Amino acid sequence: MSLKGKLNRMKKHLSHNQPDEKREAVKEGTAQTVTAENIPFLKEWEQLGAAPYYFENSFCLIREVTYPLHHQHGQYSFAELPNMVNAWNESEMQHSLSAKGYKPHELFFFDTETTGLSGGTGNMIFLLGHARVYQDKVVVKQHLLTSPGNEAALYKSFLSEVDVESLVTYNGKSFDWPQVKTRHTLLRDQIPALPEFGHFDLLHGSRRLWKHKYERMALSVVEKEELHVNREGDTPGFLAPMIYFHFLKEQNPKLIEGILTHNELDVLSLISLYIHLSKKILSKDAVKESDEKYALARWHLAHRDIKEATKHLQELTGTEFEHENHAAYDLSLQYKRLNQWDEAVRIWRRLFESNDVHVALKAGVELAKHEEHRQKDASAALSITESLLSLSSLSERDIEALEKRKKRLLRKAGQ
Repeated sequence: MSLKGKLNRMKKHLSHNQPDEKREAVKEGTAQTVTAENIPFLKEWEQLGAAPYYFENSFCLIREVTYPLHHQHGQYSFAELPNMVNAWNESEMQHSLSAKGYKPHELFFFDTETTGLSGGTGNMIFLLGHARVYQDKVVVKQHLLTSPGNEAALYKSFLSEVDVESLVTYNGKSFDWPQVKTRHTLLRDQIPALPEFGHFDLLHGSRRLWKHKYERMALSVVEKEELHVNREGDTPGFLAPMIYFHFLKEQNPKLIEGILTHNELDVLSLISLYIHLSKKILSKDAVKESDEKYALARWHLAHRDIKEATKHLQELTGTEFEHENHAAYDLSLQYKRLNQWDEAVRIWRRLFESNDVHVALKAGVELAKHEEHRQKDASAALSITESLLSLSSLSERDIEALEKRKKRLLRKAGQ
């Protein structure tokens, strides 16, 4: 039972033997019921598309905005999301962003605004924003905390909306959802349990594909550079806490309208970004830039998808790509896994002659292992190992490993 419930039960016992007028006084002293009449600026809130949500003598505000399915946000129409979800369902690719088994409306594009950027109980969420894509429209909903004492109403209203299969966030695994869990823990006796579902964090995918291009991986950077979303007169997210504390004193919707718009654009950008990343992964010609193609190949390697990784690495081999040697070495390892030894050895021999010591070392070691274990030629493996020991800039660890290999090969070769 909640603390409030226990206090109410104790109150009944304390007033049991009191005169009627005393008991009436206790009744009159209970919390005032929240009604529309005592919500400040209600008319202004309604003009912004917000309405009160009541729960246990408290309330929050829920703002709803609807967009047509063909609305363009940056370079994408929201109508492309169902197409990408269908593409995932038709694909056999194993990937962390795969929507296989999902329907478009089951993806819950989610973002929060908080009173600070640190975690823990001292940080409060004051705005929970989310968007869902339906057959004919996109609906954005925002749950706003108008007073710190109304958190139960905020989370009760939010939990009534999360009949979904998966969250889609940007840094939500590390920040937004842990913050929701922390606040929920403090209120768990008053509100329903948090559901369990999947989670697509688009920050991780953005880092994998574009960390070579952008110093900062903030959503504002990615949406501008990759999605071509240009915000005009946007309220920066870092100002949100200061503006919110001002709003708490005044309660005037005009003070926080900019933050509502900022959060609304954030969740809409998540839809466009999921479309964008899905196209990069699923579409044959979506990735043109060599650095991005290599990053995508390595992302597939992280998912142990040899087929997709090999395809992209093959396209990079023999080009003037800056990291072509690294891409070629990664490709050689895929050939090795596929038992395509001739292709692998051909790459190792070429890279063994490379001026890049790091690549030459890795390729030489693979070549030596091939000669020793597959070709059963210890003398050839020894010759390669001795050549590797003559390379400059080797680390102590590399030298130690090569000397150990050399000693073993000397015994095998009978020297």
